[in-house]
Amino acid sequence: MRTLRTEALTAAAFAPFGQVLQSPFQGDPNMNQGTAMRLDRAAALTNSRGTTCAPNLAMVRSLPQSLPLKLRLLERHPCSSQAFIPLRCARYLVVVAPSTLDGQPDWGGLRAFVAGPGLGINYAVGTWHHPFVALDQPAELALLVWEDGTARDCEEVQLPSEVTVEEA
Repeated sequence: MRTLRTEALTAAAFAPFGQVLQSPFQGDPNMNQGTAMRLDRAAALTNSRGTTCAPNLAMVRSLPQSLPLKLRLLERHPCSSQAFIPLRCARYLVVVAPSTLDGQPDWGGLRAFVAGPGLGINYAVGTWHHPFVALDQPAELALLVWEDGTARDCEEVQLPSEVTVEEA
């Protein structure tokens, strides 16, 4: 059995897997007559299937789970980025793994992050990750992904051995 310890979600630590999304708290007010700040192109939203695939903006409510948590599988979206944008959310768990040269998860590279309130994430195309896990309380979020109803929307693999995520 392997134990994976969590780390804080930061843009630098998460960069190999995608982008951390957060409000632009600094800068010049540049919209709404100077009462708001806007950050354009906050994430690399990607659809490699072209115009034949429509974006799906879904609303999600996730019930909380507690740590330690036994991981069962990882998934990836081989043709689309996948963004989670918190609407009402405390902390949540983000588990990712890099890919091997043949496209499978690199189990030795598993990482677990805890995202705090106000942080969203955008998984890069093909990033192996665990399904969304709310911590502490239910989470409500928007999810943006391109889907066409085929098996290429989401691929799953079972973990080859038991991995438990614990709080650092």
